[in-house]
Amino acid sequence: MDAEKETAAVVGDIEQFLRDAIIQMKPDQAEPRREGPGRPRVLPSLALWAGMLVCVLQGLSSQLALWRLLSQGQFWFYPRFAVSDQAVYKRLEVDGVAPLVKLFCQISLVLRERLAAFANNTLAPFASEVMALDETTLDQIARILPALRELPKGDKRLLPGKLVGLFDIRRQQWWKVEHIEEPSQNEKVAARGVLTGLRKGALILADLGYFAFAWFDYLTDHDYYWVSRFRSKTSYHVVHVLYQQGEVFDGIVWLGAYRADKAAHAVRLVRFPVAGKLRIYITNVLDPTMLPMLEIAQLYARRWDFELAVNLIKRHLKLHIWWSGKDVVILQQVWAVLIISQILQALRLEIAGRAEVDPFDVSMALLVEYMPRYAYTGQDPVEVFVNQGRALRFIRPSTRTAIEAPVIDPTEIIPMPSHLLLVRHPRYAERKCGPRSPTAKTNSQSGRI
Repeated sequence: MDAEKETAAVVGDIEQFLRDAIIQMKPDQAEPRREGPGRPRVLPSLALWAGMLVCVLQGLSSQLALWRLLSQGQFWFYPRFAVSDQAVYKRLEVDGVAPLVKLFCQISLVLRERLAAFANNTLAPFASEVMALDETTLDQIARILPALRELPKGDKRLLPGKLVGLFDIRRQQWWKVEHIEEPSQNEKVAARGVLTGLRKGALILADLGYFAFAWFDYLTDHDYYWVSRFRSKTSYHVVHVLYQQGEVFDGIVWLGAYRADKAAHAVRLVRFPVAGKLRIYITNVLDPTMLPMLEIAQLYARRWDFELAVNLIKRHLKLHIWWSGKDVVILQQVWAVLIISQILQALRLEIAGRAEVDPFDVSMALLVEYMPRYAYTGQDPVEVFVNQGRALRFIRPSTRTAIEAPVIDPTEIIPMPSHLLLVRHPRYAERKCGPRSPTAKTNSQSGRI
């Protein structure tokens, strides 16, 4: 069976994929034997977590809906579970989030392998991976619990933290996600820890919230490539001009022109006007033939893929509507939504590959709405989207902005001299970009594939 047929067999039906993945969970994830007196558990853990995932998939938005699904006897191959709603609530609170995190990692690994044929390896082919790094603050919880009722509306204590993650641009999958308890924590605090386990040679795309000389040097020292926008008013010193024509500039610079604040590694700065505005980017890829100016701008624009992935989990999968005000249930909902989002992203990538279109030409909003409908009526949703997608306008031209930048003739580039000094002793005035603070609170449950 070729890769395309294998992929279709695995993700052709979302619920079937979940069903197969949960059935095949390793023995250490099966229902543990209950110690001591009392009757065995009526509700198996696998049924509990499967039910939560199906609730997310079907757009249900409460613990009560989960109880109804489990107690009505209309859920997959499971019998009717004679449990009360309070019993389900207690199980969620007691069992914690670890089983869902493990399931997230397992499903992500399967999807990564099965969808390899559809990955866009034309993006920065010199890099081992292309990752967007960012974070998102979770929406406020309702003041339902007694402990929260006295808090004023808008109080930051109603924020259940934030998610920091790496999003795989080539495969349109979450590669790693961590929960941070403190919503106002500076982005740079958790940044280095999120990279743990990432292959050397990966390309990191991050916004200006991560702009810091120490951060750029850290990435270069650890054999990562990176692209960033240039922060205005940052001083720099040009050491070599690769190309210059009017406002269009490509050259090697030192970040930090003054003794008090300077980076260790020389970087490449590119500058060009678009629609009357000057675009400036920096990168540690110093060879313009390896990463041309246009590709720098196009890659940085793909950082927006992270925001679109967040929009999927928050809006389309309703992560802005919390099932509970309890921390453990909030995190369970987060991981359940992340699991479903991985499968939906994989489905879109497969549809785009088989239909020979860009993944963003496939409407994610319509995918979320219509995929379950076709699956429930016995139709192969992937086949419908591939074969009828254009006629039904599931597939239509993406509205993403087309990126413009000058294309430089390689013969006009002035090579760097071999004796050019590219490393110096640094001095960092920025203090928030160092190692993780001992007071930073990162949730111990993180998911990485």
